[in-house]
This record gives sequence, structure tokens and C-alpha cells, in this order.
Amino acid sequence: MPIEVILPKVDMDMTHGTLAVWHVAEGQAVAKGAALFDIETDKAAMEVEAPASGTLHHIAAAPGDKVAVGSIVAWIFAPGEVVSARQVAEFAAEVSASTVPSTSDASATAMVPTPTEGTVRATPAARAAARHAGVALADTPGTGPLGRIQRDDIPANVDTRNPAADWSLQPGPLHVSHRKGTGAPIVLIHGFTADSQSWTPLEKALGHAKPLIRIDLPGHGRSPRRRLGSFAELARMVVEAFDDATLEAGPVHLLGHSLGGALALAIADIRPRRVASLSLIAPAGLGPEVDAAALTGIARASRVESLAPWLRRLTATPDGISDEYARAAMKLRTDPALRAVQAGMADVLFPDGVQSFDLRPALGRVTAPVAILWGRQDHILPYRQALAVTGDFAIHLLAGAGHVPQIECPDRVARILARHIAASLPPNE
Repeated sequence: MPIEVILPKVDMDMTHGTLAVWHVAEGQAVAKGAALFDIETDKAAMEVEAPASGTLHHIAAAPGDKVAVGSIVAWIFAPGEVVSARQVAEFAAEVSASTVPSTSDASATAMVPTPTEGTVRATPAARAAARHAGVALADTPGTGPLGRIQRDDIPANVDTRNPAADWSLQPGPLHVSHRKGTGAPIVLIHGFTADSQSWTPLEKALGHAKPLIRIDLPGHGRSPRRRLGSFAELARMVVEAFDDATLEAGPVHLLGHSLGGALALAIADIRPRRVASLSLIAPAGLGPEVDAAALTGIARASRVESLAPWLRRLTATPDGISDEYARAAMKLRTDPALRAVQAGMADVLFPDGVQSFDLRPALGRVTAPVAILWGRQDHILPYRQALAVTGDFAIHLLAGAGHVPQIECPDRVARILARHIAASLPPNE
């Protein structure tokens, strides 16, 4: 008998999920454990693996369909196994009440992707945008690696006569920078109101042996400004950039700070096979508490006099931020559109002074080795949030450090990270 492919439950509150994309087309062979499809919820997205090896048949849910947890979305047949016409009818009847098509007049045949559609290289975000815009992916040129279609390759319904009418709309993928080296790369994701340059002290402490991949968040550094509706939407943007940046790499070492830590955790949850180790510095998403006033103050500050007091909340003691540092930081924040987009992000991510996203269940699901580093004098996110989370991970509490230990004590942080990464490598590496 064929093996049922079931829509899994990825969080405690989940009752339905949206099937984002199939990685295998109807009639194609699939190996057990290989990526089969992506599922999205209001809180996260996850890559679902094939439960068995064989050939995929009778796909019962198309990209964009909302499906109940536990519903059958396809079957995997063993090599040489055939199915009768009666079984086909039974399969169709079994799923007819559990799948909500993405369009009300979708036919059964329209729900099944053809092999041609399955071979088009496109990110889940691009596929969703193409469905919404009625654009054929096969006719869309891709600007990503190996011609992969990205979200910004899909035409948007915007007023091109006045591009300044909405400061949040900028074309192009998130900015990614690289440093060459040997071995598996380290992917770095910075925190809120920072950029990839903030990793410089830690990079020097780590040395130049390993390759680095740095991702700038939307509205930060050299990345385009984007409208943000939720943490899940932000995570999808960063996962797309991660997928494109690591397309040719094997499993990578993932490092994130603060908001970037939450996003690194989301990636490890969604792409577990792509992550060799996970390191989190003062990660967001492990509890509701946050000094949102400081983050919003940094985002909105338009002069050094208003920026410096908030910056001094980032370090263990106020003298950790000099006037010269504050002046240099303000020079990077003179663009009012940049401040506006970051203030808008703060309002979405930290409404009424709390964190709007909870990644504690995700931390419990991560299979890669995890290390959490936290300053004992962190005034932005309290380290005690990590102590209340269930999961298998190491916690390093750094005395005399605040919210940015990678800047305050980069040598100590580098030693911990080097040990953690080395311990996660196979014996022959």
C-alpha cells in the first residue's frame, strides 16, 4: 500500500496550514528525508520531509491551499507499485473535505502541479506573489542564483508614476555580503537597527579562516526598505535570502544577535538540514519582555543628543558608548526614510512594549547543536528568558557584558563560538 503524506502540526495552536510550494512534482521519485513541500502558518514556515522513498502521486493540495492538520496531501508509492482506478476514487474522496482551494473555482486538475511547474526554480515567496498577481512563473526571468525566481522578480501593482509615494517600497533582494575562507561558512544575521558592519569586532576576533555570509535585514544596512506586517513575514524574507546565499553550500553554521537571533532560530526550525550549528547572542523571541522604548528611541532618533542615551542602554554600563561612537552612529541614520521604516518595524515587532512573536517552541524542535550567549547586564532582553525555555542547548552568561557582547567583549565571544562550532563538526573535519 502507498504511504500517506500528512500535513503535520508545527506549533501547539495550529489547526490549518497553507501549503507554500512542492519541491517534488507529480510522478517524480523522492528519497526518504528529502524536502517534499513547505508549509506556512501565521507564526512560521517549515520544510516537510518525505516519510518514505518512492514516487509521488495523487497530490491533493496545490500551493496556496489551506489544509487541516492531519489531512492527506499526497501518497508515495513504492518502486513498481501501481494503484487501481477504484483506489484513485477512494483517495480523492478521502481528501475532498479537508482541503480549501486557493481559488473558489479551482478544479481538481488545476490543484495538481505539472512536472514543468515543479522544475521552475522559484522561492516560496515568489510563488505566492505570482499566484496573487496572476503571473506565470515559466514566463518570468529570475535574478537569483542559477536563474532562481525571487519575490522581487514578480511585478507588483504599485504606482510607478510616483515611486516616492511609499517609502517602504524598494526593489531588489536583501543585501548579502561574503568573505572567503575554508570549510563550512558562518552565516551572520545582525540585530534591530544594526547592520552587517556591526560584526566587525567579532570577525577580527574569530580570525580569517572560515568563510562568512552576512545578511542585512530589510530597512537595514544596504538592504532595500520593505513594508513589514508581522514577524512571520520578516522571517520569510530572511529565509529567502538565506536560501539564495547558501544554495551552493552544504550545512552552515548560523549565528544571530537579538532580532537576528530570533530569525536564525526560525531558519534552523524551517531548514534543519541546512544548519550544522546554531549560535544565538541575546536572542529575541524567548519571552515577552523587551525594552521596546530603547529600540524605538534608537529607530526614531534624529540627532546625536537623542540617540546617545538610548545607545547607552545597549552596553553593561553607560560608559560603554562614547560620544564619538554616538556621532558616528548618527551619521549612518541621517536618512528620514530609514528611520521611518525602522520605527514602523518596531511598532509591528514590539507593540505596546512586548515581543509579538514567540519562538520558544521552535527552540525545543531544533536538532542542530545550540549555544546561547547572553550578557548578565543586558538591559534590553533579560537573560532569565533563556532559563525558562525547554530544549537541549548550552547557555553562556557573560559577566560585565550587556546586550552587545560581540562588541563589548568580542574575544570572549569568539572563543566560545569557536569551541561550539568545532564540537559540531564531524570527526574527520
